[in-house]
Amino acid sequence: MKKVVFLILCVSVVFSNIYAQGEREKNPLNNVSIEYLNNSFNTYDKLQKTIWANPELGFLEYKSSGFLQGHLKEKGFDVETGVAGMPTAFVATYGTGSPVIGILAEFDALPGLSQDTVPYLKPLVEGGNGHGCGHNVFGVGSVAGAVAVKEWLVSNGHAGTIKVFGTPAEEGGGGKVYMVRDGLFDGVDVVLDWHPGTNNGVSVGSGTAIQMVDYTFHGVAAHAAGSPEKGRSALDGVEVMNYMVNLLREHIPITSRIHYVITYGGEAPNVVPHYAKVSYYIRSPKREILKELTEWVGQAAEGAAKGTQTTVTSEIISGFYERLHNVSLAELVQKNLELVGGIAYNEREREFAEAIVKGLNRDISTLKEVEEIKPLEEEKPSLGGGSSDVGDVSWVVPTISFRTAVFIPGSAGHSWQNVASGGSTIGTKALLNAAKVFSLTAIDLYTNPKLIEAAKAEFEERRGKDFTYVSLLGDRAPALDYRVKK
Repeated sequence: MKKVVFLILCVSVVFSNIYAQGEREKNPLNNVSIEYLNNSFNTYDKLQKTIWANPELGFLEYKSSGFLQGHLKEKGFDVETGVAGMPTAFVATYGTGSPVIGILAEFDALPGLSQDTVPYLKPLVEGGNGHGCGHNVFGVGSVAGAVAVKEWLVSNGHAGTIKVFGTPAEEGGGGKVYMVRDGLFDGVDVVLDWHPGTNNGVSVGSGTAIQMVDYTFHGVAAHAAGSPEKGRSALDGVEVMNYMVNLLREHIPITSRIHYVITYGGEAPNVVPHYAKVSYYIRSPKREILKELTEWVGQAAEGAAKGTQTTVTSEIISGFYERLHNVSLAELVQKNLELVGGIAYNEREREFAEAIVKGLNRDISTLKEVEEIKPLEEEKPSLGGGSSDVGDVSWVVPTISFRTAVFIPGSAGHSWQNVASGGSTIGTKALLNAAKVFSLTAIDLYTNPKLIEAAKAEFEERRGKDFTYVSLLGDRAPALDYRVKK
């Protein structure tokens, strides 16, 4: 009798497993990775808010990076830290064998954007740092997605490796570029990336390549009233250079961008400055044009130095490639974004969002955007705009990026509105949606090798057989102190 009962139980378990497998095939959201994320709101809400409350600038993100590393270690990942000469960079790995899927994680904040989680301007620390680009949720969403993938690998006993690349200093420091240059993405089959946005969709633009250069002028100090003829103003050199650059803007491609700030121009009007410094960002959708523009700006610096009888030196601070798009991966991520769906505000979140929208003088109807998934668009030629060190990654391994609605529609990038919403439960909901897209996409790639083959074939065709990666940074070491005030 006991044997009969045991056999009945075994048969029941087998049929139960077969049924469960059938249900998972019917509904991709019915799997252990999604279940894990559905049950982990409090975990990742606390983690993202902890990083939000400790906003650290590029290459200085010791706490933020440490929080993410600690969570990954708790979940069974092997973590290598301090990679590529950057103390806050890390690579966390789980699993064995192929395919190898990488997920990018960022965690640096911006200066001067301290803000409370309220729908009106209220700095927590006057002049303090803030997560105006949402990297507090960026890093946590990526980590949550990787842990969910790990849960699926364990549950299914499936071969495959998941890697989290903890990439510091995206806001100008270019941490990913050093990681690419040091070969940390070698052997990775596909890289998945996301970024907080005001809506939900796949990113199809290439953005701009960028070169960041500091120009330092040296002159001769003198009393500006008593003996000005003995002085040679370094600040004059900076101002003449800026004037020439402003004139050459008329003659550059309309999709290119040049912007600068004078980071040091002297201390007192009655002292001829012997030292002055200006920081330039030069951008173009194509690296070839960027190279020409950078050379032109450099010639303006040299001419300014000659004309003011000063000297000038330049230092490359950072430089990123434009992005290389991948349609095969875009279509896959689009499918999974549509499965996951948009963001649903509760009553409190909606009141907050409506207050933000009203403050921006926009119509409340724009809030519908957060509930929807944007249709997949055709690849867009860049008309200018921002840059990201994800570009370098996309030229060495097939890469795709998407966004979820962390921010309130109508909010500007790098704004206090973004800090406020990103540090709320709205940010947590959006990062969990991103994590679900990561997990579903990784599962598709693990279980269907043809998807990776198609992505790689397109990747090789687009970048060309003669392509060789050469960093725009040259051989310089990471500018670990670029955010340190001197």
